[in-house]
Amino acid sequence: MKIAILDRDGTINALEPDAFVASPDDWTALPGALEAIARLNHAGWHVVVATNQPGLGRGLFDMATLNAIHAKMHKQLAAVGGRIDAVFFCPHAPDDACHCRKPEPGLMEQICERYGVDAEDVVVAGNCRVHLLAGAALGARLHLLCTGESAAMEPGQALPPTWPAGVQIHADLAAFAEHLLSNASAAA
Repeated sequence: MKIAILDRDGTINALEPDAFVASPDDWTALPGALEAIARLNHAGWHVVVATNQPGLGRGLFDMATLNAIHAKMHKQLAAVGGRIDAVFFCPHAPDDACHCRKPEPGLMEQICERYGVDAEDVVVAGNCRVHLLAGAALGARLHLLCTGESAAMEPGQALPPTWPAGVQIHADLAAFAEHLLSNASAAA
């Protein structure tokens, strides 16, 4: 089974610095992101989201609002022929010291358990260091997207030593999807 675990904010949807998505109106897909997910789906990839949602733990929005945000995302994906198989989220505030809040690997471990896959067979892609640290703790293959928190970075540049080793860098979700699909074609 081919599984790609994506971060949500800054990877699939736009996000202003130091902001968060607190309502469906705040959720806007990045250009080409939904189509990239659809391309992965059509090539047999299962796409799963792992996202920290501290706004729940802080009482800034409720589960109904989070569900409405994700319903908007799913509806827009369906309109372009794509899907996200599941959304795993950590509802805790940063100081709650849970195992599911990235950079801890708890969410990604849950995903591997649910889908019955080994960590080394999982691809983790996102725009922030904490998402990749969680993937590294899991033992997954890591991909940084130069969007969201990493918009100032460029493919080919060296990452600081505080980042996990072996990270591949892509301009955005579309470039990441192209990389996965072209490497699958080359191996066939």
